[in-house]
Amino acid sequence: MNPYVKSVQTQDNYCLLLTFENGEKRIFDLKPYLNKGVFARLKNVALFKTARVVSGSVEWRGEIDLSYDTLYLESTPVRAKSKRTQTRKKKSMPLTTKRTKQTRAGVRAK
Repeated sequence: MNPYVKSVQTQDNYCLLLTFENGEKRIFDLKPYLNKGVFARLKNVALFKTARVVSGSVEWRGEIDLSYDTLYLESTPVRAKSKRTQTRKKKSMPLTTKRTKQTRAGVRAK
């Protein structure tokens, strides 16, 4: 059984940022649905932005809704930022003048 939707945030370009009861965050792209039946009404951005969670699914005014199964199975996981991108990148230290001269002298001597 797939988890219920806990929260929904509308995003640009007709996408939904979903948080499920298991803690997963996923993106659901609604664009493929916008030319089908009642979902065509969601092309109206003001209506699209009224998305809300009802009984674990997402619903809009006018009896438009998507089941939690569809939302979970057809959404893509949001990738967590890796520790590497979260920490500040270290600046590389330039070689000192003295060391550079020594290295160059060593290369010339060979």
